[in-house]
Amino acid sequence: MDKVIVITGAGGVLCSGFAEFLAAKGAKVALLDINEQAASAVAEKIRANGGTAFAYKCNVLDKADIESVHGKVKADLGACDILINGAGGNNPKCTTAHEEYESGDESRDDILTFFNIDEKGFDFVFDLNIKGVLLPTQVFMPDMIGKKGASVLNISSMNAFRPLTKIPAYSAAKAAVSNFTEWLAVHFAKEGIRVNAIAPGFFVTNQNRALLTNPDGSYTDRARTIIAHTPCGRFAEPEELFGTIHYLISDASSFVTGALSVVDGGFDAFSI
Repeated sequence: MDKVIVITGAGGVLCSGFAEFLAAKGAKVALLDINEQAASAVAEKIRANGGTAFAYKCNVLDKADIESVHGKVKADLGACDILINGAGGNNPKCTTAHEEYESGDESRDDILTFFNIDEKGFDFVFDLNIKGVLLPTQVFMPDMIGKKGASVLNISSMNAFRPLTKIPAYSAAKAAVSNFTEWLAVHFAKEGIRVNAIAPGFFVTNQNRALLTNPDGSYTDRARTIIAHTPCGRFAEPEELFGTIHYLISDASSFVTGALSVVDGGFDAFSI
């Protein structure tokens, strides 16, 4: 795969795995992350294994910063062929304490309820997940105009289909990512640029570890509920996304655009 692939959120558990996998396939990878140290560690690992990778500190909510990084990527690797918008996540400031309304607790100030969710926290989560797709796409997509094999891959979530309790901003934002993916696919189809999304099931990552595991490593009640509703009966491993990622950005899916590919161990299909 002789392509220049730009990945945002590349220092995280999932996107770092994508970067290593694609670099091993021959891609030249630009790793963008607000955490430069995390991105640099991934780039060093890729280079140690004979791949080509550069790391860049980048704030995906700052267009001027993205434009600056874009210039550095072009100088180091060349024009972008494929963009993977992987930056995203939730924030404790807009995670409610309870799964459902509980009248006895809704007036408490020491816990988060729907009524006292931090507005700035909500804005941050929504912006990170949807503007974090919009702005990098605005900056890097011009490289793809008129180029064969160019595509954008967004990272949606099962929350886009079935909003999870406690995390309203994240669920709403991922639904927006799925919708925006379809809009982009239509808008750029005649330019030959495909735009798709992947909707992963549930993984244990640095961002959700405290929600899914106890200090002793055992699963929380929330984690056990998720697994009980996942027919495969477990959390996924990052490498179980690699095949779908590769398919969606390769010529094997040359007639696929505006698609949302679900990799969830059967979670969305489950019903009682």
